[in-house]
Amino acid sequence: MEQYIQPFIDVCKNVFVDFLGCELIAERPYLAESDTVNEWDVSAVIGFTGEARGAVVISMKTDLAVRLTGILTGAAHYTLDEDVIDAIGEIINIIAGNAKKGLEEAFRLVISLPTIIEGNKHSVKWPNNQARIIRIPFNIFEKDSFFLSVAIEVVKDK
Repeated sequence: MEQYIQPFIDVCKNVFVDFLGCELIAERPYLAESDTVNEWDVSAVIGFTGEARGAVVISMKTDLAVRLTGILTGAAHYTLDEDVIDAIGEIINIIAGNAKKGLEEAFRLVISLPTIIEGNKHSVKWPNNQARIIRIPFNIFEKDSFFLSVAIEVVKDK
C-alpha cells in the first residue's frame, strides 16, 4: 500500500510549494476508521476508477481554507464562500491529477470532478466498508494542519 500512498504525499508537497508557496511537513500516515467524526469544516473529494478504484479527500478547518484561498486569489476571504469552495476543489483536483500521473505505471485511472462537503465536524462516508483508508496529516504555517485521506482498491492486477 505504501507505494500507492507515497505519490500522494510527494504531489501534495509539490502542489503546495508550486501553487501556494507553502512548505508542508507530512506526518506519519495511519489507518483511519471510515465513520470517524473529525474537527473539519470542509472536505473536497475526488473519486477514481479504472484498474483501481477509490478516492482522495483533503479536509481542513475553515480558517486554513480561507487563508489558502487568500494566497491563491490575492483577495481577503472570511467564510466558506464560493471562492473558498472553488479553491479547495481546485487544490484537490490538482493533487489527484498529478498523483494519477505518478500511479500510471501501476494503473490506468480516470478521476472524477471534485465534490465538496462542508459542515462542522462532518465525516466522509466511504462506499466500501472494507476500504483501507490511509490518512496523511500535513502541518502548514507552523500551527495549522490538514489531512489527505486516500483509499485505493486494486481492481485488476497488471
